[in-house]
Amino acid sequence: MPAAVNRRWALIGASALVAGATLFAPPAAADPVDDAFLTALNRAGVGYGNPADTVELGKRVCPMLVEPGKNFAKVVSTVRNDGVPPEMAAFFAGIAIQMYCPSMMSKVGTGDFLGWLGNPGLR
Repeated sequence: MPAAVNRRWALIGASALVAGATLFAPPAAADPVDDAFLTALNRAGVGYGNPADTVELGKRVCPMLVEPGKNFAKVVSTVRNDGVPPEMAAFFAGIAIQMYCPSMMSKVGTGDFLGWLGNPGLR
């Protein structure tokens, strides 16, 4: 066989090995809290499409709560605007708080999110 043909077969073989290794590589380790969040959403009947986008939205809930002028209702509105059905947005936000910032749960009713930060000057 000519050298060019051998190189071509070697390249095809190497490509197949790389593709196979990529295809059968184990998935990256998932975060147990993220898995628990998705499980809790499923149990509550809150549907979602892309799990990664859903987790990302869930993780944004806690920081939104401490933004100036934000309260639980405004966070729920943001969650709705990001694609969560209106009838499920409050469940989604509540589950996100339970999973990602559980110490804020008692602050939801009072709206004292800045007190959660532990800075007396912000209360």
